[in-house]
Amino acid sequence: MATAIAGKTHERVCRCRCRAISLEGMTRMSGAGTRSLTALYVAAPFSMGYVDFYTFLMPLYALSLGFSAAEVGILVGARSIVAMFLAIHIGVLMDRFGTRKITLFFVGTSMILAPLFPLVPWFWSLLALQLITGAAVSFAWSGAQTLVAQLASGEAHYLGRFTFFARLGSTTALILGGVMWDLGGNWLSYSVGVAWGGVLVVALLCTPEAEYFASPHQEGAIRARFRARDVWPRLSDYWASLMLLAVPAIAVSLAIMSMRNSTYSIQTSVYVVHLKQVGLVGTTIGVLFAAAEIASGFGALFAGRAMGLGNPQRTMLSGTALSILLIALTPALGGILTLLLVFQVLRGWLEGVIQPLVLSVQARAAGRHRQGAVVGLRQTGQRFTSILVPPVMGAIADRFGVSASFLILGGFMLLLCVLVAVIIRRVGRGRDEPLTGATD
Repeated sequence: MATAIAGKTHERVCRCRCRAISLEGMTRMSGAGTRSLTALYVAAPFSMGYVDFYTFLMPLYALSLGFSAAEVGILVGARSIVAMFLAIHIGVLMDRFGTRKITLFFVGTSMILAPLFPLVPWFWSLLALQLITGAAVSFAWSGAQTLVAQLASGEAHYLGRFTFFARLGSTTALILGGVMWDLGGNWLSYSVGVAWGGVLVVALLCTPEAEYFASPHQEGAIRARFRARDVWPRLSDYWASLMLLAVPAIAVSLAIMSMRNSTYSIQTSVYVVHLKQVGLVGTTIGVLFAAAEIASGFGALFAGRAMGLGNPQRTMLSGTALSILLIALTPALGGILTLLLVFQVLRGWLEGVIQPLVLSVQARAAGRHRQGAVVGLRQTGQRFTSILVPPVMGAIADRFGVSASFLILGGFMLLLCVLVAVIIRRVGRGRDEPLTGATD
């Protein structure tokens, strides 16, 4: 009885604490802080859309050159390789030398390289450009995420708004890329990419650099001066970033984010195959994708309220489990467009709520001096699942059938959700023990 009362008391304390932190964060973000976030809200759609714009153009350009399906797949996948290995290193550089400064460098790099794409219509030259440009636009997006986490102090309310505007950019970039390709081919498309980066540069220049926070062991320190040797990754930086996984909130939220990202990987692989098998045309499939993106943007606006529901880790896990269930049940919908649309909207909304919660939990758990490092760690996990899940899903589909692959991988991920739930419960019990003893 005493244990039950203690558990309820602890839950009420957690809710009050989350609301107090939220009010405190919103109080801090007044005046100049709000104005700086307004510039970041402008940067949000152009930073996330930057990634989608270049990703969308490459298969169109490669197919127009007559490349095989395998070559197209290699070119599209190449954009994630460098980003996966260097995400932590770039995140540490952002913490060390300034997030905005590093982000502007990568935006400028992608703008310079964009006009080279139409000039080098050969596989190996395009592969080299994809490796560099794909990493550059990815780091521009991670820089925007790091900057908003620093300026908003991890407040879910503002992170939700940022995610909402970012989703708008993602949807707009795909539509704009298609229109520009139809109107002017590769030259016009990549020229628009340069202009897109220019708007992002202006938005970032209107955003102040985040205040520098030294680590607890370096109180009073100032930003280090950049040296040529800082370009080379340090093993110690990677080890220190990986040690963030020892923080339960970061480890659990990373696991949840990886599972959430797996549903997106399923959507962009065998989900499309299944929809083609049930007779849907490309336009209809595009509408389903757009519906999920739009719903995700609006879901992000509820992140602030979701943060006050209690334990945010349980909220994230519940939403992720429902999202996995919704996409795993796709074959059971029988190709009925109305049901497919409803499921896409529900899943998109849930994933929209989850993403700002993950950003908020990680930003608060990492500390102000490690925001870039934790974003880099998160990006590494997302890139890994993006590379791993599609071929695994494809292999399962070849062996057991497309419909069965949804149930097999969905069931496996739901089992992982149960495992994460057990971990969250044990961590919660560990925190409850002092309170329980006092009650007894």
